[in-house]
Amino acid sequence: MTDHEMVAHIDYTLLKPFAKWEDIERLCDAAITYQTASVCIPPSYIKRVHEKYGEKLNLCTVIGFPLGYHVTSVKVAEAKQALEDGCNEIDMVVNIGDVKNKDFEKVEEEIRTIKKICGDHIVKVIVETCYLTEEEKIALCKAVTCAGADYIKTSTGFGTSGASIEDIRLFKKYIGTEVKIKAAGGIRTHDDLVAFLAEGCDRVGASAALEELVHEK
Repeated sequence: MTDHEMVAHIDYTLLKPFAKWEDIERLCDAAITYQTASVCIPPSYIKRVHEKYGEKLNLCTVIGFPLGYHVTSVKVAEAKQALEDGCNEIDMVVNIGDVKNKDFEKVEEEIRTIKKICGDHIVKVIVETCYLTEEEKIALCKAVTCAGADYIKTSTGFGTSGASIEDIRLFKKYIGTEVKIKAAGGIRTHDDLVAFLAEGCDRVGASAALEELVHEK
């Protein structure tokens, strides 16, 4: 895979709470130059970015972020607003408390509800692997699959650790054939990018400078 092909799998990300407009502009300009899969930015910036860049950018944002314990109605409102503002893809955080309570039916229903609202728009489900047992990861693979989500995603990047190759291999074993994988958290170098794509990730979330991840524009 060439660098150009690899960068087409990157969700170029800036979710720091102190991100300024000029930081978001810099991210978007780089994403256009390198032709990343998307930019993943805070919900509050989606409308402004959409108005400035239009169809030049594929816009992704997060809901229930970063802790996941928003009630479903709040996540629904967030998703609807993001889509209205011009967002194309939604990365949602599961309710980790529900996971720990083994209420996987509730987790699945929440994912299904968000996917129904989003329709043909891509929904990626962040499960935050650093807090999960293997049993919980396997159960979430089933929930994400049965709910009809498009992707399972490892991490918010705000947890105690990020993506691991071992988790990607576990996901591949237990997710449905229609579900893709996004790795995120701690992916900072060209070698990291190569490794996760080689394991079968369709998307990689990264906030490192693109010139650190790829060697050509």
